[in-house]
Amino acid sequence: MSEDFDLIAEIREHQGKGASRRLRREGKVPAIIYGAGRPPRQLAFDHNRVLQQLEHESFYSSILNIKVGNKSQAAIVKDIQRHPSKNAIIHMDFQRIVAGEKIRMNVPIHYLNEETSIGVKTDGGSVSRLITDVEVSCLPKDLPEYFEVDIEGLRVNEMLHLSDIKLPAGVEIPELAQGPEHDHAIVSIHTIKAAAADESEEEAGEAVAGEATDEAEDD
Repeated sequence: MSEDFDLIAEIREHQGKGASRRLRREGKVPAIIYGAGRPPRQLAFDHNRVLQQLEHESFYSSILNIKVGNKSQAAIVKDIQRHPSKNAIIHMDFQRIVAGEKIRMNVPIHYLNEETSIGVKTDGGSVSRLITDVEVSCLPKDLPEYFEVDIEGLRVNEMLHLSDIKLPAGVEIPELAQGPEHDHAIVSIHTIKAAAADESEEEAGEAVAGEATDEAEDD
């Protein structure tokens, strides 16, 4: 079960771009919460507090407790719009959750024993993380904070797939339900020696060509 986060919100009475710009100048983040068969509600959060919360990886895959006055609502973050050049949040979307209804969330993958894996330590390969998170479907109470995938036994030119992720009870990966062709690779180890040799040969070839050019120019 992932960690809970508390977010203090206030109701946004005014909408539109102008109102949102005023909120940002006041150090607040405009947001919206929707779902659970209820009308959307416009909210605002303290910008600095939001930035602090976003430093935690688990924030993105946790049940969030949004408080407005003396009322609380469980929700998950669905979208975060960031400023293209500043460390600033432009807007946030949240989805209300209901205990008995399944949700879909992207959960991060933590790869274990990368440096000590056979493919790296013995075979001299390099790890390629093909994906770093995966979408799951589950009830809110079953939402994992992250998955751990151990690659210690992985050799060069071997890979693991979505189906290799150990899922806790009640958690599914919707992609796998679409058929074997959707069992995508998630991590692999590939050789780097051949690439280095090719680069050395290419550099040697360029050096020879350069020397030949210099000799021709001297002539």
